[in-house]
Amino acid sequence: MPGGGGGGGEGDNLAMASDLPFYGPRQAMELQEFNRKPRHNVSRTLGELLQRVGDSTNDNCPSSHPVFEVDHDHVYQPASMPFVLSFHNLTYSVEVRRKIIPSCFRRTSANGSSGNLMENESGTKVLLNNISGEAREGEIMAVLGASGSGKSTLIDALADRISRESLKGIVTLNGEMLESKLLKVISAYVMQDDLLFPMLTVEETLMFSAEFRLPRSMPKSRKKARVQALIDQLGLHTAANTVIGDEGHRGVSGGERRRVSIGTDIIHDPILLFLDEPTSGLDSTSAYMVVKVLQRIAQSGSIVIMSIHQPSYRILSLLDRLIILSSGQTVFSGSPTTLPRFFSEYGHPIPENEDRTEFSLDYIRELEGNPGGTKSLVDFNKSWQMKNPRISHSNGPRLSLKDAISASISMGKLVSGSTNVDSNLSSSVPTFANPFWIEVLVIAKRSITNSRRAPELFGVRFGAVLVTGFILATIFRKLDNTPKGVQERLGFFAFAMSTTFYTCAEAIPVFLLQRYIFMRETAYNAYRRSSYVVSHALLSLPSLLVLSLAFAVITYWAVGLAGGTSGFLFFLTFIFASFWAGSSFVTFLSGVIFNVMMAYTVVVAILAYFVLFSGFFISRDRIPPYWIWFHYLSLVKYPFQGVLQNEFDDPSKCFVRGIQVFDSSPLRAVPDEIKLKLLKSMSKTLGMNITSSTCLTTGSDILKQSGVTDIDKWHCLWITIALGFFFRILFYFALLIGSKNKRK
Repeated sequence: MPGGGGGGGEGDNLAMASDLPFYGPRQAMELQEFNRKPRHNVSRTLGELLQRVGDSTNDNCPSSHPVFEVDHDHVYQPASMPFVLSFHNLTYSVEVRRKIIPSCFRRTSANGSSGNLMENESGTKVLLNNISGEAREGEIMAVLGASGSGKSTLIDALADRISRESLKGIVTLNGEMLESKLLKVISAYVMQDDLLFPMLTVEETLMFSAEFRLPRSMPKSRKKARVQALIDQLGLHTAANTVIGDEGHRGVSGGERRRVSIGTDIIHDPILLFLDEPTSGLDSTSAYMVVKVLQRIAQSGSIVIMSIHQPSYRILSLLDRLIILSSGQTVFSGSPTTLPRFFSEYGHPIPENEDRTEFSLDYIRELEGNPGGTKSLVDFNKSWQMKNPRISHSNGPRLSLKDAISASISMGKLVSGSTNVDSNLSSSVPTFANPFWIEVLVIAKRSITNSRRAPELFGVRFGAVLVTGFILATIFRKLDNTPKGVQERLGFFAFAMSTTFYTCAEAIPVFLLQRYIFMRETAYNAYRRSSYVVSHALLSLPSLLVLSLAFAVITYWAVGLAGGTSGFLFFLTFIFASFWAGSSFVTFLSGVIFNVMMAYTVVVAILAYFVLFSGFFISRDRIPPYWIWFHYLSLVKYPFQGVLQNEFDDPSKCFVRGIQVFDSSPLRAVPDEIKLKLLKSMSKTLGMNITSSTCLTTGSDILKQSGVTDIDKWHCLWITIALGFFFRILFYFALLIGSKNKRK
């Protein structure tokens, strides 16, 4: 695959992308364009363009590249301004631990009291303080401010990523309160970090997103056409077959990766798009192109709201509305073109040769260091807003939310599989685009593709099983049926069963590496959590079967275990059930513990306790009553007990005959003649005839001595399998509770 990371190639891609219409008319990226506001004619949606592609594309050639001919005279013009997102008096605070600060180090707050500017007397930190504003369709609203000013918090508040109980104020769309369920369907949220599968190509990443987001009723050829159109408009055509990459694999550049992240979330053409610092970590050209892409998305009939740290002059020319925050309060709200007039009227005009946003943010930081803080600027902004009110959509005709969503769907936006919207918005727009079984298949296909190109993890597990099996097969080779052989068999089974569980610990990183991708995708209903759990479980079965078969084949006949073919099949089944239970247990813990090293520590410790209480080191009868519950919770107990019963359940097999009874005592070194005399003496004393061939210990006796007869082997097998399902169910609830994506 070609590498996509060169700086020169990136610049060529960006130059090409700048001339491509994202959803609307072609616009050139000349420098003279930066000095004027771009025209915001609402252009055709991607769905509308793709309708023409679907009509003109041969389904037999889905990979053909369509060329859009956009009629510049025909521009989508709604009867009224459909979507207006309004937010009023948003306030959000969190509890903080009070720190004891000497009075000589305390700053004086705006009201003259001593204390932290962001912390009130009750020990709460105010992150948002009565923030109000409005975002409109066809425009980009950017939230600016220094680190810690509340930018990301405001984006989270608007995107319903803060608990309703904690957030005060109201957020409405077209004057109607947004339900959380509906908001997830009509919106998308692009996180600051690029959370993508590293071994998938750009095209595959977008195609899998299309499989999740677009309805099953849409033909595969239409989905491919939609992805190809999106690739072209994002300027990713030359990188389409390049893997995303990570620290160990070279892939696409940072700017391309960021545009892929955006593409995965806009494949269904959402009405609301939230982005948390989409230009973070990018060079100026890549950052400009990302915002240029966002401008085209807005012009397609979406509301785009993003946080940005410090936009360049070129990026500022693409923005329609700014909200500048300081310590959770609004210090400026309005068009970027009004910034000079705002600060001029405030009494601190922006120098002609200085960047407007840079001057504004630097001056705000300077005010934050003063005793009075930014209170004067906050108060001036309130009075300035009253003197310079922005024309609101409330003054003109406005569609109801129901009619606006219906109009958007009819124009091709919000591809959700719904053709009409009834009075109950939440029920009329499907929560998920596809049924459960489609989601399971797509998740499995994606995981297989990603794992096939990075087989290291399975290779390590497979290698560990082969090495362990080989070592056990050579150490315990051809065990006999003597008392010493019996003890060695017990040791083999204990080590073999515990090894299956310890090998499963290698699966800890599997989910932890995908956790935040999972959270991003499920936060806005790309698929169900249950689909992920079922797909994850089904996908693990083939690999577990391979591991089980390899271990059983290497060890069973080499060690000389009993039972023939039927015994081997039962041994193999128990190994597989052990791998299944161990994998499920480790998967559950990875859903609860987020840190890899901590997860390894906890897994190893708990597995050690399971082995200790399994019944090998100390029999069940010898375990103190206050620990017996742990014996029955031990995952190792049931497979260990089952394979022992499988080995020693033949009533015709004898393990101690005649003089072998002395092999486990200090008399084992005594000559056989003396042992026979001892047997005769014992026979007279006991009143029974004990010869050198008399069977003294059978398999049943060994099982009773080991204390493993409380549950038969078949019940042990079903319990082991059931425990695997139990931990998968717990894994589902861990995901359900632990991936809410909302602040408290």
